[in-house]
Amino acid sequence: MNDLVRIGSETAKGGFANEDAIIDKFNSWKNDKEAKKWLEIMDYKLKEIKEVKAIKLHGYKTDVQVKVIVFMKEAISIQNLSIKKANHDADYNQIDKRWVNKYKEMWNIPESITKSLKKFTGEIKPLKSYKVRDKRRFFLNELTEKERDDLVNFFKKHKIKIVADIIKGSDKFAADWMLVTKYNKGKNETTWVLKDINYTMDVFGGGDVVISPRDSLYIGRITMQRKGGDAGRKTANMLQFKIKPCDLFKY
Repeated sequence: MNDLVRIGSETAKGGFANEDAIIDKFNSWKNDKEAKKWLEIMDYKLKEIKEVKAIKLHGYKTDVQVKVIVFMKEAISIQNLSIKKANHDADYNQIDKRWVNKYKEMWNIPESITKSLKKFTGEIKPLKSYKVRDKRRFFLNELTEKERDDLVNFFKKHKIKIVADIIKGSDKFAADWMLVTKYNKGKNETTWVLKDINYTMDVFGGGDVVISPRDSLYIGRITMQRKGGDAGRKTANMLQFKIKPCDLFKY
């Protein structure tokens, strides 16, 4: 394989930044240069492939599932892709969003830390007598020192599982790969990078668990925030995790 295939990144003419376009490329793989490279990165020998069928999934970490049939004994292989798109290096992309109680169930979060997270998201609001920046919620620096320390230490202790759950997923449709696309409209070019999910988790999960300058939480290169927005609806009080997909191009 040439260096670009080995590295897993390249710029191609045209736009294919969404799931439907990527599905079309996989399903037309015999005549599609990018699809052939993606299959090679996934360690397939093109001459051994009999059929490729890609479909879209909803509600899972996997956005596109690719079924590859090889000639040898009609063996079938399944590859699950998480698709992320970005317009420039500063773009954030939400990778997970749930109510705090759901994360409590997933990660067995103690009640005291659950309460701190609900203060952070605004499910538990500050009393009127409290001096806080935002009357709707607490920032992490507005919690007590013990609350902050306990929260940070919990995410440090369970970092591997947390990163895996929010990037890869833990169900039958857990992602095997992440494909990040960045479209340049002026040049009509799409730059892409395809990395296996374990490498991807190392990239975004790499680094310490610390309180951010804006008093949210950094888990490596993942940012934990209150969702906010939603025109003041209750869903603004959900907890969300975000990444900069373009970081995958840098590492």
